[in-house]
Amino acid sequence: MTDYAVVLATQLAAAEGPHAARDLAVHTQIPEPTASKVLKKLARAGVVISQRGAKGGYALARPPQRIGVHEVIEAIEGPIAVTECSDETSDSFCEYETNCGVRANWQRINLAVQSALSKITLADMAVSGAASLISLSLSSNEANRVRAGVE
Repeated sequence: MTDYAVVLATQLAAAEGPHAARDLAVHTQIPEPTASKVLKKLARAGVVISQRGAKGGYALARPPQRIGVHEVIEAIEGPIAVTECSDETSDSFCEYETNCGVRANWQRINLAVQSALSKITLADMAVSGAASLISLSLSSNEANRVRAGVE
C-alpha cells in the first residue's frame, strides 16, 4: 500500500487541481478500490484533501515542495522504524534489547533513513527521470570521499 500511496501522491503533485479517485486509478493503473482506500488514509493523515461535488476529488493539502515522502509513508505505515527498538514512539518488546550492543547503531540508521526520506519531496518525485535526489553515506570515510568529490 505504501508504494501505491507514493505513486498516487506523486501523480497529484504532477497535476493541477483536484482529481477523482477513479481518474487517478486509471492514470496510475492502480485498482480503483485500492486507490480509494489509500487516498482516504492520506486524507486522514492530512497529506491530501478531498472535495465533494462535480469539480471535486483529491488534491494535495500543501504544495508538493512542502510534503516529504516520509509523510506519505507514515500516513500508511505509521512511524518509520527500521527495527522495533528504533521506533521511539512504541514500547519495544525485544528480549535482547537490554543487552543489545547494536541498538544505538540501529537508532542511528533509523534517523538517517528518516532524514533522507524527509529531504525528498513530492515535487522531487514528480520530476520524471530526475537525477540522483540524495546520497546516503555508508560510512564516515565514504562521506568524506563524497564531500571531497572523490567517487
